[in-house]
Amino acid sequence: MFTARTFKSYRLRSASIILLLALTFAAPAHAFRCGNKIVIKNMHEQQVRSACGEPTTVRHLGYAVRGIDWSARRRSSPGFSTRRFPGLGHFTREVVRTEYVYNFGPRKFMRRLVFEGGILVSIDTIGYGYN
Repeated sequence: MFTARTFKSYRLRSASIILLLALTFAAPAHAFRCGNKIVIKNMHEQQVRSACGEPTTVRHLGYAVRGIDWSARRRSSPGFSTRRFPGLGHFTREVVRTEYVYNFGPRKFMRRLVFEGGILVSIDTIGYGYN
């Protein structure tokens, strides 16, 4: 038979399970949903366009200089793992910065996506959309 003490522990346990499930299915903070697909950082421009369609506006922001650390990999034993060796060098490369703005309508937030060299580097919410 349920007592007040067992009922409280049952309620606490079920609430914690529900919270854990909600956190499991939540999208990360650096992501958003386009229909039934999730857009996250480090996606390529073409992957974002296939998930969300054409953006409302596209703007060229200029160029940025980014560093690239070129590292060599070599197998340590047949098949299973790779070991990293010190980099072959650190190079800089100039990449194109592009901004996409997606307007999802007046009841949803607009998203500003910034790409560097075709790779998504930032996702910002810029207020409610418009018709």
